[in-house]
Amino acid sequence: MKIKMTLQQVLTEALEDEYKACAMYRKVIYKFGPVRPFVNIMEAEERHIAALIPLFKQYDIPIPEDNWDSRLQAPDTLREACQAGVDAEIENMDMYERLLAATQEANVSRVLSNLQAASRDNHLPAFQRCLERDEGYGQTEHSGKNVRARRGRYGK
Repeated sequence: MKIKMTLQQVLTEALEDEYKACAMYRKVIYKFGPVRPFVNIMEAEERHIAALIPLFKQYDIPIPEDNWDSRLQAPDTLREACQAGVDAEIENMDMYERLLAATQEANVSRVLSNLQAASRDNHLPAFQRCLERDEGYGQTEHSGKNVRARRGRYGK
């Protein structure tokens, strides 16, 4: 069943969701340091944004401003951040299912399908592993005291 949405609504919702995810992962990295999977997934979200922007240009749709950094706060703990990541990726997959049902343009459907697959096949499993790690995470902010936090490739 096709859902009634304009192409502008579809693309804007997708881009806003990617902006929001990228901003949240930046907040987590700022608070806790360059921990996995946040560093890798933030970079992926930046690529997702870069995949959507040409569609706005192709269809002459105004590109919304990214103002999510001022609207979000990092969770209190890394465990909460990992759980929020799981929840966000599940919501993201559902959103893309809905947006795909409203999309008729083949190139837009292809991009949205690729972004949905990244959430399902890469991001969600990474956040689930984040929750399952045996050693867990410390509770403090990134200050050198949180020695149990797992560092990403940019960490120490």
